[in-house]
Amino acid sequence: MPGLSLSSRLDGAVGGKTAAAFERAFGMKTVGELLEHYPRRYARRGELTPIASLPLGEPVTIVAEVVSATERRMQNRRGSLLEVIISDGDGRLSLTFFNQSWRLKDLTPGRRGIFSGKVGEYRRQTQLTHPDYSLFDDLEEARAEAEVNAKRPIPIYPATSSVPSPLVQKTIALVLDALGSVDDPLPDDLRARHGLVSARTALEHIHRPYHDDEIPPAVATLRMQEAFVLQTALLQQRQFVRALSATRRPAAPGGLLERFDAALPFELTPDQQSVGARIAGDLVGDWPMNRLVQGEVGSGKTLVALRAMLQVAESGGQSALIAPTEVLAAQHVRSIAKMLGPQLAPELMPTLLTGQLPAAERRRAALRVASGQARIVVGTHALLSSTTTFADLGFVVVDEQHRFGVDQREALRAKGDSPHTLVLTATPIPRTVAMTVFGDLDVSTIRTMPAGRAGIQTFVAPLAEKPGWFARVWDRVAEEVAQSRQAFVVCAAIDAEKLTSDEVGDEPAADSADTRTRWGVVQVQALLGTLPAFADIRVEILHGKMHADEKDAVMQAFARGDIDVLVATTVIEVGVDVPNASTMVILEADRFGVSQLHQLRGRVGRGGLPGLCLLVTEAAPGTSSRSRVEAVARTLDGFELAEVDLELRGEGDVLGGAQSGVRSSLRLLRVVTDADLIVQARAAAEAVLADDPALVRHPGLAAALERRVGVEERAALAKS
Repeated sequence: MPGLSLSSRLDGAVGGKTAAAFERAFGMKTVGELLEHYPRRYARRGELTPIASLPLGEPVTIVAEVVSATERRMQNRRGSLLEVIISDGDGRLSLTFFNQSWRLKDLTPGRRGIFSGKVGEYRRQTQLTHPDYSLFDDLEEARAEAEVNAKRPIPIYPATSSVPSPLVQKTIALVLDALGSVDDPLPDDLRARHGLVSARTALEHIHRPYHDDEIPPAVATLRMQEAFVLQTALLQQRQFVRALSATRRPAAPGGLLERFDAALPFELTPDQQSVGARIAGDLVGDWPMNRLVQGEVGSGKTLVALRAMLQVAESGGQSALIAPTEVLAAQHVRSIAKMLGPQLAPELMPTLLTGQLPAAERRRAALRVASGQARIVVGTHALLSSTTTFADLGFVVVDEQHRFGVDQREALRAKGDSPHTLVLTATPIPRTVAMTVFGDLDVSTIRTMPAGRAGIQTFVAPLAEKPGWFARVWDRVAEEVAQSRQAFVVCAAIDAEKLTSDEVGDEPAADSADTRTRWGVVQVQALLGTLPAFADIRVEILHGKMHADEKDAVMQAFARGDIDVLVATTVIEVGVDVPNASTMVILEADRFGVSQLHQLRGRVGRGGLPGLCLLVTEAAPGTSSRSRVEAVARTLDGFELAEVDLELRGEGDVLGGAQSGVRSSLRLLRVVTDADLIVQARAAAEAVLADDPALVRHPGLAAALERRVGVEERAALAKS
């Protein structure tokens, strides 16, 4: 009978009942997926220890003989208790099992074996509760086996109540015994260069090592395999995109783009110029542009995108910008129309299309889009509707990519014929994350900021140590308003009493000062209404559960200066631009992530006024929650904060779930610590694909790609 392969179905390898349990618990369907369920740590059985000197609370392994085994009903609860007395000749020890009377058939007086467990004590008698054991007929055989197993690492697996670690270990051992040969995904020269073992050896040594020295080479091999297969998949996707043909969108002499640039009242920053030149080149390339532009809050990414939209419009093409919120979409339309000016705006007709527009207005907007009259279209998820059609969609801009899943982005791109795509993010991405998550995109960065920014000062208000500072925060806001300036107050929830969060920040850390949100928009509005300093200050609220018209009216009133203090949830996190807003108060700042705090802070200091950001927290010094807040206060450099965020939170949170499929399912690879490895894997993958694009001479890699990047993941990659 041929051995199992990594592609074999799990139910055929371990039986339907066990396979069903593993699929429910971990989503596993194949032998390969089971064997990628790696141990999270290794335990030791402990040295062989005489019963007379067993240390309490320690794991031990002993060789002993069963003296007696008795079963009795328990007095205070249902069920039975099996007590087994064992002896090593010098001392005696009790083994306790609850509701396991079937063990009486094995543990008969005179049987010898190895017994392993954690030493406990009950009524001054030493005991092991539910120990592991292996029985033998021959004492010398038992002792020899014990000597070996006492030093052998025991894998401890991620487990559930229905699939405990010992069952995982037993099932993996069963599969390994039946596993046939495993083709190596890594080229021989790469393995030799890094001192790695074969794929089959790596699996054997990570799951059932004989000694500690076998574990590191196995982990290193499997980690490199993961990085190499992932980078190959991303590079293949880039090849796939470049195999598509794209409609070239050249700028015309004296055309829309030149007219726009001539009317600009300021100079583009060096980064805006260089990134803009790359995008302009992409738009006349042989394949569709697939570019990510990352830049600080306020660095001018929207202007760069608008210049590209003008270039596309010169050939009659339409551009669609999808934004995560109605507030931001409406603001984008207003700012784009303002930047275009009275000459260009009527020609391009920037049009807003959202789900909450009145029916008649939405029909008019949809007609302008379908006819091609609107050459710039801005919207939310309404752009994805089957009823939204374009005359010639040539350019898709995704604002704040982390708010959209790949399916949503693909639904928009599918409305055109291989349109060019530009992804914008104000959340700087660490280099290793960019390579791991966006390795199939060309990445550009805007670092230089436009002139005229007065900067932002950030301070922590640590209420745990200085509760009196809470009153001073509100006095400081009143002082800014007295100078005809405006302020934001950000809360983690709408109503803390009802615990209804709205685009809330990170879940509170285990070490945060309280597990309950104390300040919602409702509570802050009520508080400010009681403060004498706020008697003449105009305070309004904004949150995601308000109707779109109401939200838009509040934002426009705030932009006009009709509102002094806006108390809001994180609905104002992205893109809201009010130059007169000088102050940002973030309550319970420890409930937000580093990047989110940085995004929120970017809403102030956008005009000529100096910005002030007050991070209010009750988190205790030294906690991870407090560290996040202090990190934001230390620097305005979003790229530095992105690295801090990665270290503090780990890539599990940073990558998030929006990047579906292969990219958010890292096993051993860690983008925090494996930067060099990822770089090496990418270089090796590039070399292999350059020499063997179809992987004809690399069957092990082709098979690994097929397993690791299946149909669903390929679809996800193709959409990104």
